[in-house]
Amino acid sequence: MGRERLTMMTRIEVVVSGEDAPAVQELFTTAPATGFTKVSNVSGQGHSGYQEGRLLFNDMDSLTLLFTVVPDDRADDLIDAVGALLEERAGVMFVTAAAVSRPGYFGQA
Repeated sequence: MGRERLTMMTRIEVVVSGEDAPAVQELFTTAPATGFTKVSNVSGQGHSGYQEGRLLFNDMDSLTLLFTVVPDDRADDLIDAVGALLEERAGVMFVTAAAVSRPGYFGQA
């Protein structure tokens, strides 16, 4: 399958504390995104140093990565909503172009 058969969409990735993950999930759901992926207990290094996952008794004390893919016409509102959330809470958002093979899975005919 060559790239010419793929459909361009927008991928939005958000890294937040486990405590804030439900708020991001709610934003993804009301976007509406047809689905999302959540990865708990992520770790990495940023401007504040190395952040290690600390999954002991629950996933609220660790970092969580959430991502979704939406058609371009839904992306701006979702980006604005996540941006507003991140003005009040710690976290980071990445927005990239994504080429998908099954656009119907992401709410586009």
